Amino acid sequence: MKTHLTIGSRGSKLALWQAGWMKAQLNGLYPRTEVSIEIIKTSGDVLKDAPLTVIGGKGVFTKELEEALLDGRIDLAVHSLKDLPTVLPGGLRIAAITEREDARDALVLRAGFEVERPSIETLPRGATVGTSSPRRVAQLKHLRPDLNVRELRGNVDTRLRKLDAGDYDAIILASAGLRRLGLAERISAPVETEEMLPAVGQGALGIETRDADEETVSMAATVNDERTRAACTAERALLRELGGGCQLPIAAHAVMVGEGRLRLNGLVAVPSGETVIRDSVEGAAADAEQLGLELALRLRERGAERLLDE
Repeated sequence: MKTHLTIGSRGSKLALWQAGWMKAQLNGLYPRTEVSIEIIKTSGDVLKDAPLTVIGGKGVFTKELEEALLDGRIDLAVHSLKDLPTVLPGGLRIAAITEREDARDALVLRAGFEVERPSIETLPRGATVGTSSPRRVAQLKHLRPDLNVRELRGNVDTRLRKLDAGDYDAIILASAGLRRLGLAERISAPVETEEMLPAVGQGALGIETRDADEETVSMAATVNDERTRAACTAERALLRELGGGCQLPIAAHAVMVGEGRLRLNGLVAVPSGETVIRDSVEGAAADAEQLGLELALRLRERGAERLLDE
């Protein structure tokens, strides 16, 4: 049994909450092991005001953590799984995927912006909505082309501060992050997945370790949730097959729909929201990877091939 483990984490409140949660799990399971947290700045943190499409998209919040893993400065990294690329550097693995929090997006209205029964559908024409996600932008513009959708970057606190200052009428955030930070009361309404599909892996944490560090792999695996892992495996397989590095909005969400059965919904869109291609598949959870590949093929056949090649 290891006597010390170092967890790598970004420095945001949400990242530190996630790392602290993992530390508490390990402390409870392995009381003789000292667990510490090392804060590591990522490209996404340093260039926090630049659009993700400019600074590199997926991987900007994980690259430096993975480098710290590979050179032995940390033993495990705790990621929001939605930030973790679908292809890991050689020598690393996902030792655990934790039980999922609420995977839905959340609509958050500024104080004084009154909307009866808040939802994307009931927002007034021309309302200014902030989000940093091409996935959300495309789906918002598809649903409500009359809205004024504006770029919004920064951590959760920064985004809420900009909302409260009146820069936006509403913003869209991940429900999971708000709930983990004790800010569930800020959610004006959850955005149902039938209306807006979430990011691949949204709501789950991915615990990344070195492949060869079998002891840490074994210790980290104690927080793995098999149902969430199956769902996220299907989602990540779809994203990887469609081209996880492309800048097109891609979304997916899988849920268990019976004993050992998984339903996977996915979509590909153009950034303008003018074209959205959506489909679903269902099958055995044990075949999660194959379900992701199957849905990717179906989306390609329905027109995503042309969008991805443009």
